[in-house]
Order: sequence, then structure tokens, then C-alpha cells
Amino acid sequence: QVQLVESGGGLVQAGGSLRLSCAASGRAFSSSTLGWFRQAPGKEREFVARINWSGSSTYYADSVKARFTISRDNAKNTVFLQMNSLKPEDTAVYYCAAARRWVGPFDYWGQGTEVTVSS
Repeated sequence: QVQLVESGGGLVQAGGSLRLSCAASGRAFSSSTLGWFRQAPGKEREFVARINWSGSSTYYADSVKARFTISRDNAKNTVFLQMNSLKPEDTAVYYCAAARRWVGPFDYWGQGTEVTVSS
């Protein structure tokens, strides 16, 4: 079991940066693949990025590649999403999720944190 709580969302101007955090509890955290997803108003939830248990492998959606960076600190049971060069289309509720395997499925989800990018 993994419990996830996101933080760090807010309002930012286009071109700005935000860093999201996801604090986890549960013994399975350090062995889990972690991911970030987002859901914009009126749209389906979409994949953003994932990172393997050790942090040695990452994978990004094309829409955020080279702008967003996922990382994790297993000693602090936390996963991060550094978001740079933000665009209005990045506006969404961002969710942290955990999976037992790299390919998923993502079984555990946080409650989400809202990111709004103004133009």
C-alpha cells in the first residue's frame, strides 16, 4: 500500500516555473514506479512523466519533454516534478501515482494539486 499527497500547485505566469512534490507513506514506496498525470478541464487525464524505483530511468510525454523533470528522493519518500517554461496549456490538476511495475498499472493515486498558467 502507498498513500500519496501532492503539493506545490498554484498560479504562475506563462514562462514561469513550479515544483510539485508528492509525499508518500507506505513500505512499498522505494520499490514503486512513480508517475505524474494531469487532467485539464473538460479533458481526459493524461500521462506526464514516470520514474523507476531507483531514479535511473525516466520517461516523458512529448508535450512536456525538455521542460519538465521528474525526480525522487527515496530517503524522504518524495517524488518531484520540476516544471519550467510553463504554458497556458499546462493548466490542469496534477496527480501523483504509484505502480508496482514500470509498465503499470498505476494502482495508487493522490488527490491532486491544481496548476494554473496565465497567459
